[in-house]
Amino acid sequence: MKIVVLPKQTFDTEAKITLDAAGKINREGVNLIMNPYDEFAVEEALRLKEKHGGEVTVVSFGGPKVPDILRQALAMGADKAVHVGDEGLEEIDEHTTATILAKLLRDLEYDLILAGWRAIDDGSAQVAGRVAEILGLPMVNMVIKLDIAEGKAVASREIEGGYEVVEVPLPAVITAQKGLNEPRYPTMKGIMQAKKKPMQKLTIADLGLGGEEVAPKVRARRYYLPSPRSQGKIITGEPAEAAAELVRLLREEAKVV
Repeated sequence: MKIVVLPKQTFDTEAKITLDAAGKINREGVNLIMNPYDEFAVEEALRLKEKHGGEVTVVSFGGPKVPDILRQALAMGADKAVHVGDEGLEEIDEHTTATILAKLLRDLEYDLILAGWRAIDDGSAQVAGRVAEILGLPMVNMVIKLDIAEGKAVASREIEGGYEVVEVPLPAVITAQKGLNEPRYPTMKGIMQAKKKPMQKLTIADLGLGGEEVAPKVRARRYYLPSPRSQGKIITGEPAEAAAELVRLLREEAKVV
């Protein structure tokens, strides 16, 4: 069974986001990690490999530090990796990323494509769906249980008030939700072995793409940080007086009454 996973590199969940002089997100000194939802996808791919045999390939598009998360996936147990660099692209969006990944996937053999259901940085939850659409594959989103048998994927997902079970033929795209599994930590042996595993590095030109094909359809016009939260107020005094003051503040300042 051949499985492809599409991890993304994102800011650390504890990173403090600032803007530079040009009003863009300042990436200096920010720790980068594998998107947590993609870790579930990598782990599920490894479990399916252990159960059914085959190989796991991790594929990612992005800047020069992306190989760090690919090495992490290789250390966890993936067999090989492909990194497509973003040189020459000043701006990208979900359309750009999905177009590049889908173009690469057309030249790969796979029975299943796994990804996290969304990335924690932009939260758009679009790339996997766009890839499935471009490749003409069925997709099940936000999966918390996955079984593969007889050329089919049986996926369970939470819905309001219960669970939904969806069956799709392979190949298919499945996106992982928290609860699907518990990702393993790379062992020292795995880390050492990862250094010897193949990682192919490609450019957009190598894929025969360029120009309008990868031009973003959406551009961010401005970035801004949320307004700092105002300090809370402590109301003192007799209960009746304090209650009256609270109602006044809620009505006149908070304007919620």
